[in-house]
Amino acid sequence: MVPFKNILKFWQLLRTACAYFMIVLYLLAAAPIIFLVTFIKRSGEWFHPIGRFWGRWSMFWSGVNVRVKGCEHISRKGPQILMANHQSNYDVLALLGYIPVRFTWTAKKELFRIPFLGFAMRRAKYIEVDRQSHARAMASMERAARQIREGTSVMIFPEGTRSTDGSLLPFKKGGIMLALKAGVPIIPIGISGSREILPRDSLRLTPGTIRMVIGPPIDPCNYTIEKRDELLECVRDAIADCIEKARLDETFKK
Repeated sequence: MVPFKNILKFWQLLRTACAYFMIVLYLLAAAPIIFLVTFIKRSGEWFHPIGRFWGRWSMFWSGVNVRVKGCEHISRKGPQILMANHQSNYDVLALLGYIPVRFTWTAKKELFRIPFLGFAMRRAKYIEVDRQSHARAMASMERAARQIREGTSVMIFPEGTRSTDGSLLPFKKGGIMLALKAGVPIIPIGISGSREILPRDSLRLTPGTIRMVIGPPIDPCNYTIEKRDELLECVRDAIADCIEKARLDETFKK
């Protein structure tokens, strides 16, 4: 008789393979649509609904529930900078699928050089980041701040990478500087549960629940460039508080 543990392991692998297949299948099906719309429509508004459906499609096939609290803190009118902790690649899918406003992402300059992808990213209003030198980095930040002030909301992971153990890593200052230059509200978001679904050093999916808590906006206009470290700590504390609420709030489990 085959041990139950082996059957369970096989089922987990089969479910993981099925989820990955369906996630990639959607991308392959959406690629021709993205290609056509990219050349027809210059506005980036078309990209977010495609990404939003992809996020929800991926969660469905992965057996993942997403629950969100605090959506009332997100403005439906003006631009904002949304900042979230980062524990798993599933954070991206959860944010795409369940944050109720259109937003874009920052991306390294090198990605914009890839044929078609770079063109589509520009049309989708992705914000280009150039880190090759301090002067170029500052110039790209000025362009990004101007783009945000003109109406583009952006999502940033201020840790800069995924946490391996779930703890909140030190924040990079780039997102804080961008908020100071753009002068738009910062929306803190705490994510809990994504690491258990797909840890950083694993490819195996485990069905579960991702919980997100969105905190009140933080106005960077109350700070100066000289006080950027104070703003960084304020945002970090706000995200940590949102994570704790997402982790401990029993109403998420009902």
